[in-house]
Amino acid sequence: MTPKVFFSPTITPENVVALYCALGIDLPGKVAVKLHSGEKGNQNFLRPDFWKPMIDSLGGTVVECNTAYDGARNYTDRHVKLIEYHGWNKYFNVDLMDAEGPDVIWPIPNGKVLKQNLLGRNIEHYDSMLVLAHFKGHPMGGYGGALKQLSIGCASSRGKALIHSGGYTDDQNVCWDKHAQQDRFLEAMADAASSVVEHFKGRIAFINVMKNISVDCDCCAVAEDPCMRDIGILASLDPVAIDQACMDLIYAAKDDPGQAHFLDRVESRHGVHTIEAAAKLGYGQRTYELVRLP
Repeated sequence: MTPKVFFSPTITPENVVALYCALGIDLPGKVAVKLHSGEKGNQNFLRPDFWKPMIDSLGGTVVECNTAYDGARNYTDRHVKLIEYHGWNKYFNVDLMDAEGPDVIWPIPNGKVLKQNLLGRNIEHYDSMLVLAHFKGHPMGGYGGALKQLSIGCASSRGKALIHSGGYTDDQNVCWDKHAQQDRFLEAMADAASSVVEHFKGRIAFINVMKNISVDCDCCAVAEDPCMRDIGILASLDPVAIDQACMDLIYAAKDDPGQAHFLDRVESRHGVHTIEAAAKLGYGQRTYELVRLP
């Protein structure tokens, strides 16, 4: 069946809930809500009050993992302080899934680059997952959406190093970025994402918000201001289709003066190859039906 991607140009917290309801899914049990909580100094990430109605409606737990690079989120103690500083604990239960080891290791039997994924161990405490992605650019991946949240987002620090290095190393203390070949890195992202989709199969949903569209990710402490106009909210049960739909909306925004700058970031990093690789693994489709809502 052709997956549906629901789209609304109206970006409000209440409309996030409306698009989720349009999916017709009831996420069971304990729900992990994967989102980007923002690097220290980043001005573009979507704040807790924006996501509050959606997360409250599910009684979900915000989940994050430590990073694999210098900053305010690569060690548990300072990551916890930043999460508190950004106000996530004010509204939600927050679980830093790799705060305590060891990582869980999930197999990726059909992976092109990775044969296993290293994740924060607490991911196994959850029955279902809602992925709330802020769609924007990314310094290495070209763009960041649902597939990035599934892969880099759910990986532990070691898992992030393994993905970024294209399977070369899981040691975050080495210069893993020097070893990665770009397409191998993108394919490793697709591989890692597949294991999370498989684990939560039938119990996972995706929402991408195209707001504050900068060429830089929310993981950047020094990020460019948004270069494109806000576009809207998308929701789907297919992570490949929702990211493809976002890219299609970017390409369709020909009257936006920031489009060329954003596309230069995506295309110079071969970013769409992540979508291509994920589709080839078979856990999503690049063709979809776009259902427009108010």
